[in-house]
Amino acid sequence: MSKLRMPALFLGHGSPMNVLEENTWTQAWRRLGETLPRPEAILAVSAHWYTNGTAVTAMEKPRTIHDFGGFPQALFDTHYPAPGSPALARKIADALSPLAVQQDLAWGLDHGSWGVLIKMYPDADIPVVQLSVDATKPPLWHFELGRKLAVLREQGVMIVASGNVVHNLRTARFQGEAEPYPWARSFDCYVRDNVGWEGPAEQHPLVNFMQHDGAALSNPTPEHYLPLLYVLGARDHDEAVSIPVEGLIMGSLSMLSVQAG
Repeated sequence: MSKLRMPALFLGHGSPMNVLEENTWTQAWRRLGETLPRPEAILAVSAHWYTNGTAVTAMEKPRTIHDFGGFPQALFDTHYPAPGSPALARKIADALSPLAVQQDLAWGLDHGSWGVLIKMYPDADIPVVQLSVDATKPPLWHFELGRKLAVLREQGVMIVASGNVVHNLRTARFQGEAEPYPWARSFDCYVRDNVGWEGPAEQHPLVNFMQHDGAALSNPTPEHYLPLLYVLGARDHDEAVSIPVEGLIMGSLSMLSVQAG
């Protein structure tokens, strides 16, 4: 019997404080974990593992990485002890062949991955393998990597990518309510309106995102945007695409999430 195709998700992860808080975003992540088919394993793609080259975590017990500072001790005391899966790490390398994929034994799960998974699957009982984002490659390359990884969805593996499609902390307003900057709102809408693009990858508006007037301000560096392309690449051409939750906070941070399947 063939397995049910697992969904592919991009989650706008926002502040690490979402780990401790209950809000619109965390409630949406929890609903996904409660309502989607339960995966046999999770392939996480996080903005916070930005590397030269490609690597996957290949250890049995990935550590919880607290890659942030200046937050309450309770956040540093929180761990997500999900098991790893060396077997899945090898499957990922096979799916991406002939690309050289380092089997990494040092990294673990950073807050871009465990910070959302702790809300989706709080029991930490699903194996998680994290894939790095190669900083040296153009957007189309990341989209095409997602296409190669799509085969894993047929094998019980859910792809959970995380970042923020608008991520400009230099312009963020950290105190009080903040109206979104016009360029942030415009780019966020541009992403939302184009996630269902059906044309050639080379012409995809979200692969060519820098053509938008607000792209440079919305993404001064691309690492928080690029994980979205893995999900769009892994989407089958006839699959529904939806927006589980959206919104802009601090003026220049998008919490938009995208679900394929």
